[in-house]
Amino acid sequence: MTLAVFPFAGTHGATPVPDPSGSVDDHIKDRLIKQRLFDKVFEDDVFLDEAHLPQLDLSLARLKKVQALVGYSNFCLLDFDETLKFGKAYADIGEFTQPELDFLERIFYSQGETYGFMGEKPIKTITGKISKNKVEKIPFTGNYLYQGRPAELYREIQKQVGSDAVLTSGVRSVMKQFLLFLNKAKAGRGNLSLASRSLAPPGYSFHGIGDFDMGQKGYGTQNFTEAFTQTRVYKKLIDLGYLKFRYERGNNLGVRFEPWHIEVA
Repeated sequence: MTLAVFPFAGTHGATPVPDPSGSVDDHIKDRLIKQRLFDKVFEDDVFLDEAHLPQLDLSLARLKKVQALVGYSNFCLLDFDETLKFGKAYADIGEFTQPELDFLERIFYSQGETYGFMGEKPIKTITGKISKNKVEKIPFTGNYLYQGRPAELYREIQKQVGSDAVLTSGVRSVMKQFLLFLNKAKAGRGNLSLASRSLAPPGYSFHGIGDFDMGQKGYGTQNFTEAFTQTRVYKKLIDLGYLKFRYERGNNLGVRFEPWHIEVA
């Protein structure tokens, strides 16, 4: 299935950064610039067609209402079919319409490389489920981890690094990744390229099969910025060899550097 998109056709209120690509060297330079300036708009960014913006707004609003109803932790495990059932059961959420369902399917089944995300896709179907008996809730974090290596690795980190090393994001279902990705796309006025420089599109996130994020207690949202590299927790994670970057600096996947991301899967 192919997502209807259009190339950059206007600033939408932002000033686009010129695309310097041309030769092979320029292409590499372009990729590195986009990683560093991941929140900027570039001339060749791919936007949703304006006809799909209402579906973006409506489906995102419903997802936020479902999360508010079931709670942050539970929503991280919620699958596609369960989410639709909540829409049908609660009038204040409302049933997902056919255009909204078509939109979600188009987002999921489109190729991320169309708008710049070059990573693997570990979850192949939009209805992919997370088995509740294969995860465990991590106390005081509001997050789940898969049993086995992910949970064991987290406990090793806490033991070796210290109690100020905190789990900031664990297991994420397809629907949780939808909420995060669509929220970023909405903030970017439908800019899918900009969204994918910060967040894996639905189906592409390895949080769905084992990866997780670590941060330093009390550091708040800065745990999801390069400022995290200045913390004691980050330096200890590096010294002990726990950080194997899935999205390293200067990666070939079209994604910003994520020094907080623990590769497990």
